[in-house]
Amino acid sequence: MASKIEISIGSELEYLDLLQSISDGITSFMGFEEDTAQWIGMSVREAVTNAIQHGNKLEPHKKVDIHFEIAPKQLDIWVRDQGHGFKIEDLPDPLDPENLLKPSGRGIFYIRSFMDKVEFQALSQGGMEVHMMKVISNQGEKQHED
Repeated sequence: MASKIEISIGSELEYLDLLQSISDGITSFMGFEEDTAQWIGMSVREAVTNAIQHGNKLEPHKKVDIHFEIAPKQLDIWVRDQGHGFKIEDLPDPLDPENLLKPSGRGIFYIRSFMDKVEFQALSQGGMEVHMMKVISNQGEKQHED
């Protein structure tokens, strides 16, 4: 049986450290190895940063919802904003030589590199939702039992 943790924040970057602590606590509780836990934390941080800056345009009255679902063999995370959405295919390729030296534009690339599954969905009521999933490997990481 999966356990759920849901958090709703205003569009303020000051919440990133709090969310990092929550993510770290969840991955520790689940038994992820330290390196894997750091990659998950970075993915959460990137997704929430994108939601605050690009989705909600730093408008403090707009919310970012973060939903963690803890299952025995995997962690699912959803990050939802109240922005106008985007088409993933319209994003510039961060590996294109003309983009390599740009200081931004790699967040989604990193998320896709670190997580086992990443999906983007435009919401019918407006906004975007990013679903990220990481499976607990059997190599050294303990299995969390509900």
